[in-house]
Amino acid sequence: AAAAEQHSEHPLASAIVAAAKDRNLILGKPSSFLSTTGGGVSATISDRAILVGKPAFLRENGVSGLEALEKRAQELQVNGQTVVFVGIEKRAVGVIAASDPVKKSAAVAVRALQRLGLEVLMLTGDNEQTAQAVARELGIAQVEAGVAPKDKHKRIEQLRSSGHVVAMAGDGINDAPALAAADVGIAMGTGTDVAMESAGITLIKGDLNGILSAIRLSRAVMRNIRQNLFFAFAYNAAGIPIAAGLLYPFYGLLLSPIIAGAAMSLSSVSVISNALRLRTTALA
Repeated sequence: AAAAEQHSEHPLASAIVAAAKDRNLILGKPSSFLSTTGGGVSATISDRAILVGKPAFLRENGVSGLEALEKRAQELQVNGQTVVFVGIEKRAVGVIAASDPVKKSAAVAVRALQRLGLEVLMLTGDNEQTAQAVARELGIAQVEAGVAPKDKHKRIEQLRSSGHVVAMAGDGINDAPALAAADVGIAMGTGTDVAMESAGITLIKGDLNGILSAIRLSRAVMRNIRQNLFFAFAYNAAGIPIAAGLLYPFYGLLLSPIIAGAAMSLSSVSVISNALRLRTTALA
């Protein structure tokens, strides 16, 4: 399985290859390799056809004997583990379970997003049991499991068409279409190149708290822009009529060009000074 997964960019494939190397296993070189988005990979190694992926993917490729392994797979999935099936020469030979422990910071970030009034929805290609186990740990109520990459894209489009502003966070090649379709695509710096190219924002550390920081910064920027527009409008609303002689009939006051120029400079200085306050914005 590790030999077949060597050329895959999927995070699960990387975990399988890393586990094989930790055991000092010698991995053969595939003479052919094909990755099916949302399904799995197929490879030919030493003239033997190897398939690694979801049971539906293996069935589509004529692999038999999956039923005997599916009960064990369900037991693993209930505990939050992601399971892939392995087939050799059209015969199911085993399952591989992998789990990525949920970071404590992830649950904290999800709760913080919810406190900001944002709806958090989990879209995943994982099995329902695995997805629900992870969602419970994170405190996410809305979960859609077994979602293919094209369906993630459709779901994002559906949310946008219903009037929602959608931010999508992902790290895999399967997330790329949805990242591109969202109003704001957020890729993890630890993810695939395709995901990062499709997203508008890349979180270098791959930490969900970075999403919070991005939201806080964007809100601070928009607030700052509105303040600067107010300052500029107020200066011009007050300065232009005075420069045109509005006060002359009442007070005999005319605005000197020098004072007018200084006032305009002060306007620019106030706008820039206000913008510089963004450097002190608390993002954590």
